[in-house]
Amino acid sequence: MNSKYEIIIYWSKDDKAFIAEVPELAGCMSDGKTYQEALTNVQGVIEEWIETAEDLGREIPVPKGRLKYA
Repeated sequence: MNSKYEIIIYWSKDDKAFIAEVPELAGCMSDGKTYQEALTNVQGVIEEWIETAEDLGREIPVPKGRLKYA
C-alpha cells in the first residue's frame, strides 16, 4: 500500500489499545494491542475505505500530508 494520508496514533486508556485515525478520511480508524499493530490495521482500513468510496462513486480526498492543528 502506498498511502500518503496522515495517520495519528495514540494510546486509549479506556480501550486499553492504540488507536489509529486518518483525519482526511471520515470515520477511517482502527486499533491494535501495539503501536505497530494499530498502524498495520489502519493501513488495511484505508484501502477498504478507498475501495468502498470508489464503488459508491464518491470523491476520494487527495492526501494533503501533514495537517496543522492550533
